[in-house]
Amino acid sequence: MTEKYRIILTGAGGKMGKDILAGIMKEPDIQVVGAVDFKMIGKDIGFYAGEEAINVTIQDKLEQVIIDTKPQIMIDFTNPQAVMKNIRTALSHKVASVVGTTGLTSHDVEELAELTEKHQTPVFIAPNFALGAVLMMRFAQEAGKYFPHVEVIEKHHDQKMDAPSGTALKTMEMIAESRKEMHQGASHEFEKIPGSRGGYYQGMRVHSVRLPGLIAHQEVIFGGQGQTLTIRHDSLSRDSFVPGVLLAIRNILNMKGVVYGLEKLLW
Repeated sequence: MTEKYRIILTGAGGKMGKDILAGIMKEPDIQVVGAVDFKMIGKDIGFYAGEEAINVTIQDKLEQVIIDTKPQIMIDFTNPQAVMKNIRTALSHKVASVVGTTGLTSHDVEELAELTEKHQTPVFIAPNFALGAVLMMRFAQEAGKYFPHVEVIEKHHDQKMDAPSGTALKTMEMIAESRKEMHQGASHEFEKIPGSRGGYYQGMRVHSVRLPGLIAHQEVIFGGQGQTLTIRHDSLSRDSFVPGVLLAIRNILNMKGVVYGLEKLLW
């Protein structure tokens, strides 16, 4: 039998962590050997994920879990305040990282590039692991060649900490590769309420909605002469991210340095 990927998950006590655990534990080529969070400490992850107990419990000290379990890969779904510390810890022990936590800055990515070189261990980062979301971004990039007037509306649950979302930022970065920076809207427009026109990125506007009941949704609206074009993706449940996480797990050990974006694994 092929050797299994040895995985630890940080952020295991959150909603995303729970659903990722439930998804990857079912795979015959994956063995979850550890889980880290400041919530649900001592909880068996098998039982926690709705399966049989597997004698692996959630712990609160990442480095100790790495030392005890000797994983190959860390999956991180935590928060912007914790993610860099977690990746630094993993890299120092030559554990590859699959990162779904958003909020990383360009400075963070530059630091990670140096650390991956130093430790000869890869880091894979994706602002969105849903395959449909990646296709949405690709289609939007293509549309930007023909429709330079564009606004992005992203909607997430009300516990999301960063805005705009990593997916929205990545989408605008990709569109910016297809169009020149330009001003949109009336030349003398003004806001009666500050922020009404949304955030600004190379002439594009982005709007972030945070409400209970939402998971992860985005629409990219293009405007042209006498027409509009809308490209939209909706994650209706968190298990929509599992196929992308599995794709990253099965490819990361062959990567070098920092790899950013699930599209790197699709085309």
